Amino acid sequence: MGMGTLVLRDVHVPASPSWWPLAPGWWLVVAAVLLVAIVVGAWRIYRHRRRQAWQRWFDATSDGRLPAEQVAAMSDRLRRAARVLDPSADRLEGDAWLAFLDGKRGGHAFSQGAGRLLLDGAYRRDVSPADLAAATEVARARFLELMAGER
Repeated sequence: MGMGTLVLRDVHVPASPSWWPLAPGWWLVVAAVLLVAIVVGAWRIYRHRRRQAWQRWFDATSDGRLPAEQVAAMSDRLRRAARVLDPSADRLEGDAWLAFLDGKRGGHAFSQGAGRLLLDGAYRRDVSPADLAAATEVARARFLELMAGER
């Protein structure tokens, strides 16, 4: 080999770094995602259990009572729950009370529907089981909304 010829060799590229073990920044990202998932899961479990407890409390209105007494107990539970949104709501009467129970979403389950039973059902001698069941259904749904603070 003379002076004029150089031996050239290929450039050796080092191996790319391994993805494992993760860099410290990725461990922080993984920890943050896990923490958010745990908090969201715990919050959902808490809300579900709280809702179940409210529903059991509301459903206790029908334990061994006459239909008129059940209507009175439902009305009482709704008035207590209404205070969550408006401390003076439990003093509303008649159609104003039913309009409050209808809420701001535009439904008429109380003012024009099965919920009208709450106006005088507690004073009736006979309340039909079908009317009671329909009123209980809308009252339970509204009770759960009120307890959750939904208008």
